[in-house]
Amino acid sequence: MQDLAHYLRPGTLQLPALPPLSLYVHLPWCIRKCPYCDFNSHEIAADQAPQQAYIDALLADLDQALPLIWGRPVHSIFIGGGTPSLFSPAAIDQLLSGLRARLRLAADSEITLEANPGTFEKDRFRAFRQAGVTRLSLGVQSFDDQALKALGRVHDRAQALAAASEAAQCFETFNLDLMYAWPGQDMARLDADIDQALALQPPHLSIYHLTVEPNTFFAKYPPALPEEDLAYEMLDRISERTALAGLQRYEVSAYARPGHRCWHNLNYWQFGDYLGIGAGAHSKLSFAHRVVRQVRLREPRLYMERAALGQAIAQEQEVSRGELPFEFMLNALRLPEGFALQSFNDRTGLPPSVLQEALAQGRARGWLEADLQQIRPTARGFDFLNDLQALFLNEP
Repeated sequence: MQDLAHYLRPGTLQLPALPPLSLYVHLPWCIRKCPYCDFNSHEIAADQAPQQAYIDALLADLDQALPLIWGRPVHSIFIGGGTPSLFSPAAIDQLLSGLRARLRLAADSEITLEANPGTFEKDRFRAFRQAGVTRLSLGVQSFDDQALKALGRVHDRAQALAAASEAAQCFETFNLDLMYAWPGQDMARLDADIDQALALQPPHLSIYHLTVEPNTFFAKYPPALPEEDLAYEMLDRISERTALAGLQRYEVSAYARPGHRCWHNLNYWQFGDYLGIGAGAHSKLSFAHRVVRQVRLREPRLYMERAALGQAIAQEQEVSRGELPFEFMLNALRLPEGFALQSFNDRTGLPPSVLQEALAQGRARGWLEADLQQIRPTARGFDFLNDLQALFLNEP
């Protein structure tokens, strides 16, 4: 990591103010690697994760990064993975205590922990709540036992229901993660999953299209997935049924009751800042004259060794002026309400005039609607989101 003066030197951008800041903490171990997963996760027995050594490495990593965020309030912490619920409640308590001691946490900060039903046992979620976790995100994916087997999950329907029931008892805000367009799914099986999810009355649902990512088992051995037209029909059904249940679609894949949006993810989508610590974690940090991205070392053992020496960063680069519009749109156009033109200037340091040509193309194709202050994707723009975002490549 460079000296602080390196980040504060003059540059080509002029940010009016620094955006809100979040912290992401990556815990990289899972009981089993899912065949669709391209995250930085590594298989390990449930009782074999080096919890103390890894927490020590995380805090050493944070200590090294503190000068870059000194004095800035942290509005959310997201502990993701991997399967963070493999770590004991005592370990999560120790981790959060170490973070609180080092960071200026906002009084109403959101603290999310990802959990899987396969690591669930009675009262474990309650203990996470007592440790300071305020929001649980439960990786159910499906309530269909055949689908869970095909997706490589270590839990079954009964475990998913038990975990969701306990999450509802322990947390005012919790999320269920579901997946659609999985192998063998039809509309009837989609409806069955939605029926069961809505019966649990979650305040937040995340519902993702299964995609085959490079360097995964599914990429090497592709499963038979539903046809594209059926997948679009499924998405329409999801949007219709969640709306009828009082869940508002506030992002491409996120649905929430009023007051239960995920603040941490919203900060990503609004091009806020985030410091990522842990093996393979990504950061996006703003300074007065530049925006910088960092990536931590991916391999857990190497990360732990190097973090203790203050050498956890594997890659660092300054985001160029030409890349900033596209980077901003990759996030902001995932929101139905879009973004204010002023926020583009605030978060990138660039004038909204650099967007003029791409905005005109987006409106001409029926993908965008705009007024003098706000830009938002149309329903058609949501359907062609990747193409819409690509209009903003290399704008300045």
